[in-house]
Amino acid sequence: MKKGNKPRVAVWKFASCDGCQLSLLDCEDELLAVAGAVDIAYFPEASSAMGKGPYDISLVEGSITTPHDAERIQQVRRVSGLLITIGACATAGGIQALRNFADVKAYTSIVYATPEYIQTLRKSTPINDHVFVDYELHGCPINKNQLVEIISATVTGRKPNIPPHAVCIECKQRGLPCIAVSQGIPCMGPVTHAGCNALCPAYNRGCFGCYGPMESANPDSLSAWWVGKLKVHRQDVMRAYRTFNAYADQFRKQSEAHEK
Repeated sequence: MKKGNKPRVAVWKFASCDGCQLSLLDCEDELLAVAGAVDIAYFPEASSAMGKGPYDISLVEGSITTPHDAERIQQVRRVSGLLITIGACATAGGIQALRNFADVKAYTSIVYATPEYIQTLRKSTPINDHVFVDYELHGCPINKNQLVEIISATVTGRKPNIPPHAVCIECKQRGLPCIAVSQGIPCMGPVTHAGCNALCPAYNRGCFGCYGPMESANPDSLSAWWVGKLKVHRQDVMRAYRTFNAYADQFRKQSEAHEK
């Protein structure tokens, strides 16, 4: 990018529900602060204008689930300066990564009348399994304020200020009592990356792990406490880790450890 030119931004979709792209569209007021600094050249969800690459920044939503996806992400990487993955699908395979623990062919034969026409990979994998990723933004969906922070930080050439701590810290910041300790409600908060402002605990429900494993998480300890103290069945522990971020490395290993 030449000095003085606006960074050209592209937004790409792979296997996903579009929720993270909608979070970007929901940033109307927040994006006013940075909209003048970037040129959104390619964003099919929002505009029919399809500016050709190369792009300075690519935001990628969704996981790789088909042979065509695997080829297309290589093309995206080639025309992108910085590649930023957004959301649980792009960073951990998404809810569709539940296929990774099952027989995909068995499911397609049940669901589709003509399964021979279905071309799909055996696993749903995150983008960084296929190409180099410069930055990952977690969440299902992502936190729109964190997205704006990443865009503004990239434009100004500084490191994004995204909190690395767990949801538990957000509970403390909101003055919420720990529902796991006070009520014995299983909660993924101690191992889950912050970003939701402790939404579920605020409504007296355990965290579901929407933002994936936090940095330096200790799921071994949490799982042992659930089983030993809260008397949670091992199958339920497995299911707790197999949701939006089922194929995130730390969550995957925990679910597999409690599968039998």
